[in-house]
Amino acid sequence: MEPFLTIAEAGKLIAAKKLSPVELTRTCLDRVKKLDPTLHSFLLVTEERAMADAKAAEARMMAGGRKGPLDGIPIAHKDIYNTAGIRTTAHSKLLEHNVPTEDSVVVQKWAEAGSIMMGKLATHEFAIGGPSFDLPWPPARNPWNPDHFTAGSSSGTGAAVAAGLVMGGTGSDTGGSIRGPAALCGLAGIKPTYGTASRRGVLPLSQTLDHTGPLAWTVQDCALLLQAMAGYDPLDPASANRPVANFTADLDKGAKGLRIGVIRHFHEEDNPASPATLKGIEDALTLFRSQGAEIRDVKVSSMMDYNAPGWVILTTEAYAVHEPWLKERFNDYGELMRDRLAFGALIPASSYVQALRRRRVLCLEMRDAMADLDILITASAPAEAPKITEVPKWGTFEKPGFTMPFNLTGLPALSVCTGYGEGGLPVSMQIVGKPFADATVFRAGHAYEAATTWRNKRPSMSTALAG
Repeated sequence: MEPFLTIAEAGKLIAAKKLSPVELTRTCLDRVKKLDPTLHSFLLVTEERAMADAKAAEARMMAGGRKGPLDGIPIAHKDIYNTAGIRTTAHSKLLEHNVPTEDSVVVQKWAEAGSIMMGKLATHEFAIGGPSFDLPWPPARNPWNPDHFTAGSSSGTGAAVAAGLVMGGTGSDTGGSIRGPAALCGLAGIKPTYGTASRRGVLPLSQTLDHTGPLAWTVQDCALLLQAMAGYDPLDPASANRPVANFTADLDKGAKGLRIGVIRHFHEEDNPASPATLKGIEDALTLFRSQGAEIRDVKVSSMMDYNAPGWVILTTEAYAVHEPWLKERFNDYGELMRDRLAFGALIPASSYVQALRRRRVLCLEMRDAMADLDILITASAPAEAPKITEVPKWGTFEKPGFTMPFNLTGLPALSVCTGYGEGGLPVSMQIVGKPFADATVFRAGHAYEAATTWRNKRPSMSTALAG
């Protein structure tokens, strides 16, 4: 059976009773057994749960009672999402045997939508410490070349979706942890507008920067996944009390009439991107222009001006979460995790407050920059994936990242693949929208994917199979 259907394609076949959820799930489980010994994308495969879910989905299909577009679709969850009765570790020794008693809100929503839960996926330790080689489980590897990095922290989700082990998965994004793996693994991944999807039951890192969101092979699939996870949660203090938009309604409208701003200095000056990344962005702008979009350059503060307060806030808030464990079990953390978090103990309260003040100024700046625009475009990552053994411990401080500005401002931001660079590794661009204009972001991303051929190419996995 073809393992590389999209969620949308598989859903139509299941609805027409031309595809068995049981056979689809078995195909995915077989690929996990074949490929994951090299990729290490799963921390736990829940085969019995997956087959039970698949049989229930097939019964609904045969009875004509399918729940919706995710019914019968194999997915998996980043291992910071609590799953009732199923181990949730954050990829850390500290929670090596942790078994929650309740599902997180998103896990519950996707289950109610009929998705098939295949297991728990690798992450950087507590969504910040990675890639680490001193944890109970190894780090996930990039399916395009297992010697290379997936980015993080939703590393297992990026690897599993790209390799066709699952059709979609959950991620979290505090400074780029959805868009980073989407970029380096050649996927679509969205950090929705802050407050769109509940974080309750997801292990926290930074209260004012954390977002939940999906990764999938296509923009359309991400829209379907976000539709099933979005919604107001009165028990999540960051949750937005507003109706959920229809994320797929405008997908086929194309780019005609869109007003697109390009933050060119982000990827040309502040952190110069690779030639393949730059070409991908320029080709995308040419395509959008040919479809009738208006393109203009936009200038805002430097990317470092956005990254500096972002990382002060993230590090300080993450230290506050982990302070008790850091004091009692410091050496049970991996080296990268404890070093990155311990740094937070040295940040004075005055710096945190000044970072919050600066955040407000930058949010207003971005609002004004987008006043007469629909979307912004810049890079998602500076280049193709580096080797996994060559990722610097303090890389996020050495050069400003492309993703943090939109955690800081809370704007919806989508990473899409724009081609392939050195060694056939993916490159990408980032599409950013106004608050709660996630549907417009999806519209632009889908218009680009529909007019290009990048979604027709999958990792060959020949390197993984040879290993």
